[in-house]
Amino acid sequence: MIGLILRRLAQLPLILMVIYTVTLTLAWMIPGNPLENPDGRRPSPEVAEQMLKQYDLDSYPRFYITYLDRLTGLRALRDSFSGDSGARAASAAEAGIDLPDRLIFDFGPSLQYDDWTVNEIIAGSLPVSVTLGGVAMIIATLLGVTAGVIGAVRPNSIADLATLAIALVGISLPGFVIGTVLLLVFGVWIPIFPVAEWGSARSLVLPSLTLSLPFAAYIARLTRFGMIEAMQSDYVRTARAKGASETRVLLVHALPNAFLPVLSYLGPATAFAMTGSFVVEKVFNIPGMGQHFVAAVQNKDLFLIMGVVLVFAGMLVVFNLAVDVLYRFVDPRIG
Repeated sequence: MIGLILRRLAQLPLILMVIYTVTLTLAWMIPGNPLENPDGRRPSPEVAEQMLKQYDLDSYPRFYITYLDRLTGLRALRDSFSGDSGARAASAAEAGIDLPDRLIFDFGPSLQYDDWTVNEIIAGSLPVSVTLGGVAMIIATLLGVTAGVIGAVRPNSIADLATLAIALVGISLPGFVIGTVLLLVFGVWIPIFPVAEWGSARSLVLPSLTLSLPFAAYIARLTRFGMIEAMQSDYVRTARAKGASETRVLLVHALPNAFLPVLSYLGPATAFAMTGSFVVEKVFNIPGMGQHFVAAVQNKDLFLIMGVVLVFAGMLVVFNLAVDVLYRFVDPRIG
C-alpha cells in the first residue's frame, strides 16, 4: 500500500509537467493580446510594456521557463538568498505593478482581474466548486447505486425499465437543459428554492441535483450490470445455500463486488464534478472556478488558465490514487 502511494506521488511531477507543457502551448496559441482585450484588464501603455517584460509575455520560451520557475518556488528561493526580491519589488512599484508575495505554487497575477492574483481567485472559488461537486457526487452515488440495485434485483421488470429510461435521459440531456428546467419549475413556477443565490443549503439543492444527474445515470448502469453479474456468481449461490437472507446476499456479498466498477468511475468523476462544472455554475450564477476559467479563456488570461488546469490535474491524480487505495479495502484480492 505504501509503495503504491509513493509510486503515484513520484509520478505526479511528471504528469503535471506534461499537462503544463500541453496547456501552455494551446493557451499561447489563442488569438489576441491579453493586455489589449476590451473585456479584460486594460493597463496603460507604459504598464503594459513593463508587464510584458516583467512576465515574459512576449516570448513563449522565456515565459515557459520563468513561469515554471515561479510556479515551483525556485525563483523565490533564489531571490531570498541573493537579495533580488527587494529590487524586483521596487522596480515593479515604479511601474505600478503590485507583485504578489512569493509562494510555492505561485500562479502569478491575473491579467483579467486587476489587483487579484490567481492564488487569491482559486482560494475563493475552489471551495465553492468543491462543495458543489462533493454534494453532487454524494447525491449521484446514492441515486445511482439505489437505482442500479433495484434494476438488477428484477431484470426486465417495470422498475428495471424505468431506471434504464431515467438513466438514458440523464445521460442524453445536457446540463444547461436540466438546470433550466429545474430553475423554471422549482425556482419560478413553484418557488421552493432561490434563484441565482449562493451561500445557503437551499441554494445548493438545484445546482447539485443538476450536476449529479448525468453521473447518477452512469453509476446506475454500472451498478446494474455489476449486480446482475454478481448475482449469478458462485459465491452468491453459496451464500443462499447457507441460508443467508436476500438482503444480506445483496448488500454483503453481491454489492461490494459490483461496486468496484463504480468506484473506478468515481475517481475522475469526482474530480471533474468539483472543478469542471462550468455549465452548471453559469446557469445558476455560482461563483466557482468554472466561470473564472471560461472568462480566462475568452480573455487569454494565461496565468488563470494555467492555475485552474493545474489544480484540476492535481485533483484528478489525487482522486485516482484514492480510488486505487480504496480498491484494496473493498477487495483485498487486488494486489
